[in-house]
Amino acid sequence: MSVLLELSSGTFVADLFTEECPKACLNFLKLCKLKYYNNNLIFSVEKDFIIQTGDPTGTGSGGRSVFGVLASDSGKSKKDRGFFEDEIKPGLELNKKGLLCMANTGPNTNASQFFVTLRGHDLEYLNGKHTIFGEVVEGMETLEELGDIFVDESKRPYQDVRVLHTHILDDPFPDPEGMTAPDQSPEVMVPEEETVSKRTPYGEDSSKKNEGRTKEEIEESIRREEAKSRAEVLEMMGDLPDADIKPPENVLFVCKLNPVTMDEDLEMIFSRFGEIKECEIIRDKETGDSLQYAFIEFTTEEQCQEAYFKMNNVMIDDRRIKVDFSQSVAKIWNKWTMSKRLPRRPANAVSHGYDKHSNNDQRNSKVEDKSTLKSRDDHYDRRSRDDDRYGRSSSWIRENRNNHTHREPHRRRDEDYRYRKRDRDKYRDRKRDSRDKRDRSRERDRRRDQDRRRERKRDRY
Repeated sequence: MSVLLELSSGTFVADLFTEECPKACLNFLKLCKLKYYNNNLIFSVEKDFIIQTGDPTGTGSGGRSVFGVLASDSGKSKKDRGFFEDEIKPGLELNKKGLLCMANTGPNTNASQFFVTLRGHDLEYLNGKHTIFGEVVEGMETLEELGDIFVDESKRPYQDVRVLHTHILDDPFPDPEGMTAPDQSPEVMVPEEETVSKRTPYGEDSSKKNEGRTKEEIEESIRREEAKSRAEVLEMMGDLPDADIKPPENVLFVCKLNPVTMDEDLEMIFSRFGEIKECEIIRDKETGDSLQYAFIEFTTEEQCQEAYFKMNNVMIDDRRIKVDFSQSVAKIWNKWTMSKRLPRRPANAVSHGYDKHSNNDQRNSKVEDKSTLKSRDDHYDRRSRDDDRYGRSSSWIRENRNNHTHREPHRRRDEDYRYRKRDRDKYRDRKRDSRDKRDRSRERDRRRDQDRRRERKRDRY
């Protein structure tokens, strides 16, 4: 007494309770045999609740039982839906996932619609209202996947999921009088009674897109689409300026460095492949210690590729380094964000030789030669991109790495401690207020209960 239902999203097998609910099981089996459920829409999906189908109109207000179908075929009544009575059994309760139940609009209004439960708790209020005539024994993952599909405000999926075929594995009931089962499934993909608008069939886009493609091409396409969707999410969150932004192709990422390796050493080793625009080992902002990875920017992409092929897994300072093409867009992102919030450089910053990090005041000095002006201009642009939160450039940090004066002064640490203490006190006060509010609420409830007990005692005597 089993039926296999093939949906657009997968298949599942249901065992029927033929002894407990014979009329509901007979109705379901004979409708399956008549191919009545073929191509019916899954018109309602409620996450962690139910999946409902069995209505050829797709609206949730139609459908006929096998008795109504036979009456219509014989010409007796085309409006008769063939309702039959409920079969409520004390031993059958809605307490598990995957139960098949008849959908109705009131007592004894069962026809063709049924639903499948997606949870096994908080369904007691439905007991005694719906006939439970079967349960899913295989393919529960199909129902779970269908339960996660996106739906509109009326609970209808945005993609049309249909019952493609129903296969009866065991039928203990004889056919009713006048019933003639069709030899094959209907050729039309949409029932004639369906009145709702059509939507994109479930899985149609992916199947058409993958026609004539190899497995490797399909996997690559899936990875590309996932990466694009993640980039769009980051753009919406404000973590990327543009979803189509690409990392620079002339920058290498070097990791597993020895902590003693210096920027100058790494630059000298990689300079054999071409001119290096920038070589920076990333360091801790507080201590200045190496984080054991670096970025190396070359002038051309060819130089970058040659360095990648020849320097990967090479030993530097007794460490076998790992070299790969950089996937970071931090430089582009920082340049984009800082250009929005930093003021424009004053026009006389270069002409007067003004440098924020210089120890000597050169504002009144004469205009220097072109090479000096160009170097100062480049230094200002680099500072605007690479300054840390204390206004120190990366080049200045490298020059003063062994000098402890470049670290954060004690005054700043004292201020940070004072701020932390202030936040800690705020959190403590907030927690104390919450505790006091809770205690007042409990005391109010306790007094109210005492008053109620006194009133009940007074009424009793």
